[in-house]
Amino acid sequence: MLEDVIAAKLALRDLFEATPLQRNVHLSNVFGADIYLKREDLTPVRSYKLRGAFNFMRKEIAAGRNDRVFACASAGNHAQGFAFCCRHFGVQGVIFMPVTTPQQKIEKTKTFGEGYIRIELVGDIFDVCYAAARRFVEDNNGVMVPPFDHPDIIEGQATVAAEIADAWQNEDGDPDLVVMPVGGGGLSAGITGFFNGRLADETFIFAEPCGAPSLKRTLEAGEIVALDEVDNFVDGAAVARIGDSNFEALKRFSAQQVILVPENAICVTMSEMLNVEGVVLEPAGALALTALRQMDRQAISGKKIIVLVSGGNFDFDRLPDVKERAMRYSGVKKYLILRLPQRPGALKDFLGLLGPEDDIARFEYLKKTARNFGSILIGIETARPENFSALFANLDRNGLKYQDITENEILANLII
Repeated sequence: MLEDVIAAKLALRDLFEATPLQRNVHLSNVFGADIYLKREDLTPVRSYKLRGAFNFMRKEIAAGRNDRVFACASAGNHAQGFAFCCRHFGVQGVIFMPVTTPQQKIEKTKTFGEGYIRIELVGDIFDVCYAAARRFVEDNNGVMVPPFDHPDIIEGQATVAAEIADAWQNEDGDPDLVVMPVGGGGLSAGITGFFNGRLADETFIFAEPCGAPSLKRTLEAGEIVALDEVDNFVDGAAVARIGDSNFEALKRFSAQQVILVPENAICVTMSEMLNVEGVVLEPAGALALTALRQMDRQAISGKKIIVLVSGGNFDFDRLPDVKERAMRYSGVKKYLILRLPQRPGALKDFLGLLGPEDDIARFEYLKKTARNFGSILIGIETARPENFSALFANLDRNGLKYQDITENEILANLII
């Protein structure tokens, strides 16, 4: 495998230089460790997905299948990597995307594959697109380029590890931890396969979103588990089923090595990296970094840690939602249902209970719940989480009834 991965790495140099492995001063100071970021957000398509698509397609073309049409199903990074490769190799490609795909993603994919791809919008969900792509390939004697479940895709993603090995040559000793995100498992299967026998299995930590724990549930069961539903917020890693080839490569690891990361915690990392470092990350790109915050600080203190930053294709239309989630997770924004008496001066009395760092971000009258009382949805932002303890104590002392609905997902989705 090593020789094949190195050959794939050398072939990739026709497309782009090796992405940097950078020691990040800010994060190293935060965690009291040496944190190195493998910047896959700096590839030409701002994600590592280009690697697998390129390796798969170069092998197909070398086998004489360049006269056939290539196809894939994706609304994200795989589609953009596929489109880039179609233009690079000068072959025709068809990309099947859900009708619900944002126009920004469609236009970006068109730009990468200009003149060599066409996009078919089919259905509302990925499964419908994938089925349409499979039918197209069968009907047209085409070539399906899978997103993660194929040895050549895994081999292409393993070039990330080959570049890490090259960049690490001047460091003393091996890295203590390698933390990587997991969706379908192509990246993690490639990296662990390349380092098998060179780094201990305990070196690897896998990060999955809480809403899509396909690898963790599979390792717990000892067989592939297909999730009934997934949370699509971390769209680059929201996969219901780990790939067959990927599970075969990863089944030797313990479920305890998989860290489940809350979606809202990822938003904190995204906001921090944008505001402090000026680095734009998509949710899946911030997944492995956020896993560090879920780990025991003492266990990682003083360690040399490599973290895979897998992508930076972030749609800034999502920024308000990311900020909202980050503030709620950090405890500096809460939503309350407040029961106020229907009398002159009641609102003024309530406002007098707010602290000097408290700010009303939303105020909405809901309905009159009784003759003398009304309910209000109120959103409050503050500078420090502990300010809410003082506010709640003030409300209790003054006999005001309220309900904190910040963590009530059903109400939050319906009202907030």
